[in-house]
Amino acid sequence: MADLTKTRGTPDGTRELARELADAVRGEVSLAAGDRALMTMDASNYRRVPRAVVAPRDAEDVAAALRVCREHGVPVVPRGGGTSIAGQATGVGVVLDFTRHLRRIVSLDAEAGTAVVQPGVVLDDLRAAAGAHGLTFGPDPSTHSRCTLGGMIGNNSCGSHSVAWGTTADSVRALEVLTYGGERLRAGRGAAALDALPQRLRDGVRALVNGDLALLRTGYPDLPRRISGYALDALLPEKGTDLARALTGSEGTLGVLTEATVALVRPPAAKVLAVLGYADESAAAEAAHTLLPYRPLTVEGMAADLVGDATGLPKGGAWLFVEMGGGTPAEALARAEELCRGAGAATTDHTVVTDPARQRALWRVREDAAGTATRMPDGSEAWPGWEDCAVPPERLGAYLRDFRALLAQHGLRGTPYGHFGDGCIHVRIDFDLLTAPGIRRFREFSHDLGDLVVAHGGSLSGEHGDGQARAELLPKMYGGGLVGLFERFKDLWDPAGGLNPGMLVRPDRMDENLRFAPLPRKPVDVEFGYPHDSGDFSAAVRRCVGVAKCRNSAPSTSAVMCPSFRATGEEQHSTRGRARLLHEMLAGEVITDGWRSEEVRDALDLCLSCKGCRSDCPVGVDMATYKAEFLHHHYAGRLRPAAHYSMGRLPRWLRAAAPVAPLLNALARTPLAGAGKRLGGIAPQRAIPELATEPFVRWWSKRMAPKGPGRPDGATRSAGPTGAAGAAGAPERPALLLWPDTFTNYLAPEVGRAAVHVLEAAGLDVRLPEAGRRRASLCCGLTYVSTGQLDQARAVMRRTVDALDPLLADGTPLTVLEPSCAAALRTDLPELLSDDPRAARVAASVRTFAQTLEEQAPAWQPPRVDRPAVGQTHCHQHAVLGEAAEQRLRARAGLDGGLSGGCCGLAGNFGFERGHYDVSVACAEEQLLPSVRGAAPGTEVLADGFSCRTQIDQLTGRRARHLAEVLAEGMAAEAARGTDGSLPEGPSAEEPPPQP
Repeated sequence: MADLTKTRGTPDGTRELARELADAVRGEVSLAAGDRALMTMDASNYRRVPRAVVAPRDAEDVAAALRVCREHGVPVVPRGGGTSIAGQATGVGVVLDFTRHLRRIVSLDAEAGTAVVQPGVVLDDLRAAAGAHGLTFGPDPSTHSRCTLGGMIGNNSCGSHSVAWGTTADSVRALEVLTYGGERLRAGRGAAALDALPQRLRDGVRALVNGDLALLRTGYPDLPRRISGYALDALLPEKGTDLARALTGSEGTLGVLTEATVALVRPPAAKVLAVLGYADESAAAEAAHTLLPYRPLTVEGMAADLVGDATGLPKGGAWLFVEMGGGTPAEALARAEELCRGAGAATTDHTVVTDPARQRALWRVREDAAGTATRMPDGSEAWPGWEDCAVPPERLGAYLRDFRALLAQHGLRGTPYGHFGDGCIHVRIDFDLLTAPGIRRFREFSHDLGDLVVAHGGSLSGEHGDGQARAELLPKMYGGGLVGLFERFKDLWDPAGGLNPGMLVRPDRMDENLRFAPLPRKPVDVEFGYPHDSGDFSAAVRRCVGVAKCRNSAPSTSAVMCPSFRATGEEQHSTRGRARLLHEMLAGEVITDGWRSEEVRDALDLCLSCKGCRSDCPVGVDMATYKAEFLHHHYAGRLRPAAHYSMGRLPRWLRAAAPVAPLLNALARTPLAGAGKRLGGIAPQRAIPELATEPFVRWWSKRMAPKGPGRPDGATRSAGPTGAAGAAGAPERPALLLWPDTFTNYLAPEVGRAAVHVLEAAGLDVRLPEAGRRRASLCCGLTYVSTGQLDQARAVMRRTVDALDPLLADGTPLTVLEPSCAAALRTDLPELLSDDPRAARVAASVRTFAQTLEEQAPAWQPPRVDRPAVGQTHCHQHAVLGEAAEQRLRARAGLDGGLSGGCCGLAGNFGFERGHYDVSVACAEEQLLPSVRGAAPGTEVLADGFSCRTQIDQLTGRRARHLAEVLAEGMAAEAARGTDGSLPEGPSAEEPPPQP
């Protein structure tokens, strides 16, 4: 977090507040524009700009911060993971960020089934600690990998298992709380806990409850997901005078939580997932409550308009995900089959999933819904605001029909999903929150929907709280009498109104403080086409709705996003944090320098451009593209960092260096290399990769020379494994154009040679773009894009399109061996040349090595290598190209074992740039390096990306190889044993496949 010296545009009064906070608090205090910008929004439609951000180290820091804020009359907003959907994690005063320090599990008593936690503890961390004892925390919202216990208690969060284990309030046993007035108290259960309160609070609570017993007993609807308002009925004597439960769900408006005692549950030893198909959403909703007698763990509902092309689902237009548990797998399976039989004729089909990996894949569809639902099928935007109302489960079908009718009446669209077993519906609606008429419609619809929910006996909030989104409508649900009690309860605990004002009680209007209001009304001038956002950079940035999947700190074998956040733990290094800063840059209120912003530049500096967010973010935020766009504008007309010249223009330097490669390789081993690295902005810890003494294209040209001139169509072609191409009577072999990317050509020509041997052995006609000076200037533009040199990128891309389009017109695939270059041609090329239809055709032709073999030579059998494998799946491969073909090819070759997820950390120029080395190594240490070091002797180390191979080599001393090299070696071994006759003859035999 930044220090107090960065106070541009801050009023004098705030600077004095910050100085006093810094003197009183041992944690970090910041007025910096970047730090405040990161806290302007949560996952809702709302935005407020705080005056300062404080990261307290302990409860004493919280007390000190409250004292200073109270003396200055400044409001305080407690904040956890910032995933709240109703706006309650935003505020104009001082934000207390609990995610930095107060994230300790104080104790865990497995015998008692309880844990004591600080408010910043991430739910998955608690679940992991409890899991070691066979326990878990029952509530599990879809944001479980990044939401905090403090935020869950503030909102009374629930999750998919609430039909079994209830809401967070059901799991809270005691709360340690500080009031805005400075009182410390422990809120527990029973009359004794009430007696222990300070006298003012004790007498006030008793007077409030005893004075309105009838209203408290009759004013609340009876349903499992009633989250709205204050739970004052928990204070009734017949309900145990449960003060902890009454404070749970109060959204930080009554006190600041510093510690909580929570109950843990023991989940069943085995779980299976029954997926029931229904004709439509209404049929699924009607059926959900009938499944509750079977005692399921979950009853989650989704319809086809949300699920998309997810595989593994039974026939139907809507589905219920019903998890059943048992003491053994057989018992869980039997219970699931019993449920399926009981569901009977109402279903269209069903399936029971016992494989944990398949279960996780299906649950990911559900967990990502909060993000994927923000885009309608046609790509238009949809927003929260009516995210989680709930009705009695038996009324859900009727409610959904009325809800759909109300949407149509207002000309709106939405995709309902959620906790059907509890009658709780999540939905994102295509509100127009950018124009005055659209905002009026949003308000009118909200009032009508509030009436509808109440008519069905429901709650305005069934999980995420009221915040600003729905608190204005609480009188519809509770009436003036009970809302008046809410106000008295707030005033009793917070008479100064200093805690999270504008929420729950005396709320701001639902159409105020909308986060879109300060954004530019017209699209800003940009370089990329942003085809999925109608060319509007603001719309692209708006994609981030704050669900914060990028803040998952646990490594994953199936995801990449967000390696820099996992390395640093800093919000500004998450995809969400960077998107927030770009939003504030466009807004111009907190970050006022536009494209020249140092805050945005510094946050993007540690973005690896891995493109992981493009695939792993539920809404497809593409921070690598946004970074390139920003760097282009930020450095326009200005001197760039040295690394942009040295590595951003790497193709140019490598082309010039090729004739003197031996000399340069020798110099790289002398002390002069240090000076060169300093001059080029390269990290001193990095070794300079060795240049090839014979580039791949030169090898190809020499190999083809005896066969005559290049083809008139602009490509040179190989003779293939059976001699001269097109020999009389020989069948026509499928053709492909092999892309001589910069890395393969100048740094790893052995990969290109191996690929040619394998592709020819598979019976393919390998061609290269025609030799000569023109071909030498072809480039995918990757290094220019990653450093934001977009004018140069566009120029080299146009030359590439000019050369390739005629060669690919007949449907010939373009095979690219380097995943990063393939991704650049597939995505950056058409998005940067959005005005040229040829660019889209070139992009559509791109195939990886394995994809080419699978599509063009499906009958070819690779050599059996039969050895274990470790290594790295390239992050661009994961994000853009897909890796299924590579996995299948490895399996057919007998290369067993999965490759590491995440990012290798080198990421092209990133890991070579001065100042990035530590983060680069931290990314590699997450999964890749431990897997390589722990590999048994004889294990193959695979990495198709040059960066990945370089990182492995420089940090472990092990040589990793491209899959093509391994297969070429396997072919040579089979030929030597006389088991395979597919080694190329003629020109191909002039150089045998490379050996390790």
